[in-house]
Amino acid sequence: MKQTIITAALYTVITAVVLGLGYPMLMLGVAHTFFRSQADGQLIVEKNKLAGSKIIGQPFTGPNYFHSRPSAAGAGYDAANSSGSNLAASSKALIDRVNQSAAAEKQETPVPVDLVTTSGSGLDPDITVAAALYQASRVAKARGLAEAAVQQLIARDTVARQFGFLGEPRVPVLLLNRDLDALSPAHK
Repeated sequence: MKQTIITAALYTVITAVVLGLGYPMLMLGVAHTFFRSQADGQLIVEKNKLAGSKIIGQPFTGPNYFHSRPSAAGAGYDAANSSGSNLAASSKALIDRVNQSAAAEKQETPVPVDLVTTSGSGLDPDITVAAALYQASRVAKARGLAEAAVQQLIARDTVARQFGFLGEPRVPVLLLNRDLDALSPAHK
């Protein structure tokens, strides 16, 4: 009996060390060796200053920027507190929040769903092409640009379906807003 307990305890300790420390450290080393950008969060550095991440959404406000999806992660776009709201479709709190987001858009055309609902992680960096086009006239007007120029920017920054068939075309909001600032820096 004593030998069985010692053997079980040793296997537990060895398994905990190998799978709890060794394997994660090995994967971290492999990731940083072969996939450095992805392992570091695909950060965008501009003039020695962090501008954002390609894979983590961030809030943009004001009429002269394209807005991201709403975030339910912590206080908003908090990567340490990533989650959706977990509210049911019948939840009054969800219905009120969606109605409030839709009312904030103040337009007569139907608002694309991704501009009023959060993603599962609350950190989605992309919006649909429809959501970008929906915001194009507001951004163009605020920037003093032709709407066609803003639509061309959206078309240029649109990312196609992965492998040609997975998902839907999408527009990375950070990239789009950076390109917008490059096109019209006077309106920052």
